[in-house]
Amino acid sequence: MDRGDLLGIATILAMIAFLGVCVWAWSGKRKQRFDEAANLPFADDDLDGTKKGRSDD
Repeated sequence: MDRGDLLGIATILAMIAFLGVCVWAWSGKRKQRFDEAANLPFADDDLDGTKKGRSDD
């Protein structure tokens, strides 16, 4: 087994890992969780009505 064979095996393993992540990300079971995460930047930061880190002088 030479260097080319090892690089080929590594490429195939990386492709399998990439495809696994794609299947995981696009699975229907994760849709609600990802939708909630996508809306986090728009969530209200101050639940008690006070602004943290800002001063209105």
